[in-house]
Amino acid sequence: MGVVTKRSSMTFFSDPSSHYSHRVRIVLAEKGVTVDLIETDSAHPPAELSEVNPYNSLPTLVDRELVLYESKVMMEYLDERFPHPPLLPVYPVARAESRLFIHRIEKDWCTLVDSIQHSRSDNVVTKAQKELREGLMAISPIFTEKPFFMSEEFTLVDCCIAPILWRLPSLGVDIRASKQSKPLLAYMDSLFNREAFQESLSEQEREMRL
Repeated sequence: MGVVTKRSSMTFFSDPSSHYSHRVRIVLAEKGVTVDLIETDSAHPPAELSEVNPYNSLPTLVDRELVLYESKVMMEYLDERFPHPPLLPVYPVARAESRLFIHRIEKDWCTLVDSIQHSRSDNVVTKAQKELREGLMAISPIFTEKPFFMSEEFTLVDCCIAPILWRLPSLGVDIRASKQSKPLLAYMDSLFNREAFQESLSEQEREMRL
């Protein structure tokens, strides 16, 4: 993603270390959308961000007169505006299921990631690390049936999971190679080796797995 717009005149305010910003960058890369990428962090947001976003929050996507500041809304907007390749199923039932998967990921895993990253309590962090590892190990068997999360194709659900999986070492969550974890580890490799995923990574994110 460069700074010269080819397919749109979008600006994306992105936190280079946030999994919420990362998921949107993955969608942008999968779609081949070039944006004006402004990397910043929530502690030191640029003045121009407060001019367009009443919450002064990250990530924020600006597309001409449209301003979006909720990552799930951004992802679906990008999928609808740039329909190829599609990242949500065509049929209403399957689309609803995908949205529910994303909701559950946010409720079950994103909250744990946020606790690990931001809690000052060692007990809270340790508990969240344990729950996140157990939750991920519990879904490992599903990847023996389909290559992506409950799907034959890469979807927005995978865009939400991939940033979490990439951050596991920095979160202190160790998924060791075993018979049980093998399908999950294979899924992780397939995600991380995608050209768009590699393109989506910030310098800070690359350092998470050095």
